[in-house]
Amino acid sequence: MKKTFLSALAAILCLGSFAQDNFNKTPQEGNERILLQAWCWSFNTIRENLPAIAEAGYTHVQTPPAQLCVTQTKGDKGGGNQLYGKGRWYYHYQPTDWKIGNYQVGTKEDLIALCQEAEKYGVKIMVDVLPNHTSIDDTRVEDALDEAVGGHDKLYHANGFNEIRDYNDRLQCTTGQMGGLPDVNTENPDFQHYYMTYVNDLIACGVRGFRYDTAKHIGLPSDPVDPASAQNDFWQVALGYKDVKGLRLTIPEDGLFIYGEVLQDRNVKEEEYGTFIDLTASSYGHVLRNILNAKNWGADNYDNWCHSVAPSHLVTWVESHDTYCNAHESANLTDAQIRQAWAFLVARRYGQPLFYSRPDGSGPGNVWGNNIVGARGNLEFCHPEVVAANKFRKAMIAEPETISVNEDKTIAAVNRGKKGAVLVNITDKTITTSLATTLPDGKYTDAVHGNVFRVKKGVISGTFAPESSYVLYRR
Repeated sequence: MKKTFLSALAAILCLGSFAQDNFNKTPQEGNERILLQAWCWSFNTIRENLPAIAEAGYTHVQTPPAQLCVTQTKGDKGGGNQLYGKGRWYYHYQPTDWKIGNYQVGTKEDLIALCQEAEKYGVKIMVDVLPNHTSIDDTRVEDALDEAVGGHDKLYHANGFNEIRDYNDRLQCTTGQMGGLPDVNTENPDFQHYYMTYVNDLIACGVRGFRYDTAKHIGLPSDPVDPASAQNDFWQVALGYKDVKGLRLTIPEDGLFIYGEVLQDRNVKEEEYGTFIDLTASSYGHVLRNILNAKNWGADNYDNWCHSVAPSHLVTWVESHDTYCNAHESANLTDAQIRQAWAFLVARRYGQPLFYSRPDGSGPGNVWGNNIVGARGNLEFCHPEVVAANKFRKAMIAEPETISVNEDKTIAAVNRGKKGAVLVNITDKTITTSLATTLPDGKYTDAVHGNVFRVKKGVISGTFAPESSYVLYRR
């Protein structure tokens, strides 16, 4: 997509119509975006690593939440800077006010410096935003926030302190407390004005995109309305469809990229969310992890995006910070396994792949690694195989996609027309085999390892090292 959603949205709004038909139309070209989630990196750490990030081929960097947050919780007296221990990575997901700056990521001035430096490298900065809830201990909320929304009780839904029991009940899901986090009344116009002031301030700093945390817990126009609310209009305000108390979303000339964490489940209104924002393809991540764990491409449906929204409007991943951190669902996978699934994912024509940066020094059995908030993650984001796959995506942006696997389903190829292919071995064994390809006959030398593969009559043959990926271009 060469045109960011909100640039298109601005034009659509001038016509006085919703963006649904235009927004969900699959473009003729593939997606250009490659996202790096700089998980728990500070603004200054991201800025220091921009040369490597840009060289690795990422177009966007997603920062942690930037608003004020808790510094301690019950059992932790604060003062620590650990991911888990004396301090917690998830403290920045517990807002106490919507003002820029917190002890984990840095100051507003740090964010401005980051955005200015990123622009020099052609990289756009995105911020993780979370209007849906406050800190578990709601007494930590700043007085200024309470006053701005009409009092502490006006900050929350009437149902906001009742824990969600059924996530497929839309009233509970969009107005209830989740994991102890009280649910904000996102339909209160005073809150909307306060929150949009924060968002516009981020944009003024140079931010050009947002990830909406827990987006499926914010009501849609068709959802039941909380007793404390008049209507479900948060997304219309947040996306610039309408103003609130004279304030409207700022849309810069170079546009904004916005997507939401809408985790898939029964009774999730994917298509309606998709009229507002791009969505996370959480089920497809599960598919890839099933394949990795089985070491076999036949273990799941690798070519099905598992989503009702067009794949050009999906943010895809091998793992997310939630699958890694919460139940450690994906933490058993090695860095090499993640790389191979990433090479496959980023080589595909559609989707907007997001690379989750694991903690530095981490590995199976050592989830938190060096365990420091604000530090750079490990160097997998710029591993040669990852970089080669990222650059392949950019080179093949307009080429059609064909996926093939070998007979025993250990090797997969993402063929992009007659111009290139990425080959992936997800097993821990050396394999000599052949599989179908759309590449013309000839000899091809891999751009990563220098391995040679031969194509004859639509079949590619060669030897694949354990857990390795290969990038081929037609010369």
